[in-house]
Amino acid sequence: MGGKVVMMVAMLCLWGLATTEAVATEDEPGLMMNFYRDTCPQAEDIIREQVKLLYKRHKNTAFSWLRNIFHDCAVESCDASLLLDSTRRELGEKEHDRSFGLRNFRYIEEIKEALERECPGVVSCSDILVLSAREGIEAVGGPHIPLKTGRRDGRKSRTDMLESYLPDHNESISVVLEKFKSIGIDTPGLVALLGSHSVGRTHCVKLVHRLYPEVDPSLNPDHVPHMLHKCPDSIPDPKAVQYVRNDRGTPMVLDNNYYRNILDNKGLLLVDHQLAHDKRTRPIVKKMAKDQAYFFKEFTRAIQILSENNPLTGSKGEIRKQCNLANKIH
Repeated sequence: MGGKVVMMVAMLCLWGLATTEAVATEDEPGLMMNFYRDTCPQAEDIIREQVKLLYKRHKNTAFSWLRNIFHDCAVESCDASLLLDSTRRELGEKEHDRSFGLRNFRYIEEIKEALERECPGVVSCSDILVLSAREGIEAVGGPHIPLKTGRRDGRKSRTDMLESYLPDHNESISVVLEKFKSIGIDTPGLVALLGSHSVGRTHCVKLVHRLYPEVDPSLNPDHVPHMLHKCPDSIPDPKAVQYVRNDRGTPMVLDNNYYRNILDNKGLLLVDHQLAHDKRTRPIVKKMAKDQAYFFKEFTRAIQILSENNPLTGSKGEIRKQCNLANKIH
């Protein structure tokens, strides 16, 4: 009998510890709207103003902000691991082939410096990355997207995971759908996110396989001469300025013209072509081509899901002093 009492007391103590631990975890703040209301009230305004200033100086920064959120948040956690520089032991995500064409990271540092002057050690690089994407989307005519904040920064790159999470432009639409589904983004969300191909440009390295040695017969023949003019070499120099605008009609505007283009076989990437012709995605593409409000609605929802993918919050992670470097542990 005495043994049973001891056992029950021990179990109750363990249950009490477990309960206390769970409550402590639940008490830690997660993502929320206006997370910096008390600790740095001007945070979102500072990011907004910095993005506007940078956009006036360098129009292509808006495309960089938009790509950053996808390349960071789609890879296991939205924790600014993308921004970390390579070290002697570890290759940074920025240097991987899947990150080809990503640039303008130094401007993230400019935003971080502005925030550090106002509120030292308060605003995370992961929140800067997410909010700069939101402001970049608006800068190119996209919708305003309400986003939660309160993320903290990771300490290591996830270069070894990139290929598992980030689809390649040559992969089948089935693979692309599956990879997006794994982070909670459904088919309409995927179609909407790929609408970001409405802005910016694609390096010839990523599309010459559709031009050489023979032109892909699925390409619109009226569009091919322009592509060949912009990409005259079958093996282009990755460092050369050889690009094709994703959308020749409205190249600086995030709109539904992308969907009309891909239905007309003017998509540059193989995934664009598949999106327009696969039976799972074609009806959504056609709807978005006719209805920009629907495109913006699904795009907003997808960005919100992406931005909330497995963030570090509460006591997890850190607030980096510089976005390209993890803090030194003393």
